Amino acid sequence: MAVGESPDGAVFWYGCNMTRHAELIRSSARLLEAVGIDAAPAGGPSHCCGAPKEASARIAGGMAQRTVEKFNATGTGSVITWCPSCHMNVQDFIAPVTTPMFATSHISEALWERRARLQPLLTQAVIGRALIHMHHGFNGRVPVNTLVPGLLQMIPGLTVLNDPLRAPGHMCSAIAGVPEALADVQTVAVDTAARLGADMVVTIFHSCHRELVALERGRKLRVVNWIHLLAEACGWTEADEYKLWRNAEDKRAAIGEARIEAAGEVAFTRLTEPELLRPAVI
Repeated sequence: MAVGESPDGAVFWYGCNMTRHAELIRSSARLLEAVGIDAAPAGGPSHCCGAPKEASARIAGGMAQRTVEKFNATGTGSVITWCPSCHMNVQDFIAPVTTPMFATSHISEALWERRARLQPLLTQAVIGRALIHMHHGFNGRVPVNTLVPGLLQMIPGLTVLNDPLRAPGHMCSAIAGVPEALADVQTVAVDTAARLGADMVVTIFHSCHRELVALERGRKLRVVNWIHLLAEACGWTEADEYKLWRNAEDKRAAIGEARIEAAGEVAFTRLTEPELLRPAVI
């Protein structure tokens, strides 16, 4: 979908990370509504792009096909994505098999298209000097490295710093398996923030956010997602729970036993707890 073509009605496809980043998804949906886009939310296992099961082409393909068929059945003609992997899979993995009957745009595009409506909502000053953590890969599909700084520059009090720093891949999960690559990316981010006098590193994507929030430990550096900043400028305050969990001394206490019980002890100890206990790379 080209800039300027987003309709009033759409589906907001938030992907599979609602348990880690629920407040980001809620704020994203609220921002879309605030700029006049009636976007019905869809996500979780029932609307999976197949990426978590890419080791099995049959399973991943079946999941992706069912998701596209559900979107086709809505008849809205527009799907707004949140996750870059979901966005790319529509083009690379899903469309060649099951033809989408809808146009796909990223939330950064949708908000940029309606920036005239967004601007008056950004009434709360956010004082700081922001270095945006950017990657090369996704920018070739959606110009997030231009759109996100443009949106953040509308926030009163915020200085968005310009630097040519770009990490490889489309987000940090793409390089996490390469020896020393993630450590190099994080070291450069911290060093660049210090050189430019930045007091915050702003993430664009959720994978990067999970990897970088641990950099706050022992540093006078705030790690925040760009959606968090827009929501803050609108006067909407909601805790970044994943960051609280990851940086807490006692992870179980930070999450709460009731929530762990609801998710299941086995799921927590096998899936969530190891991720939270993983030390910062640098």
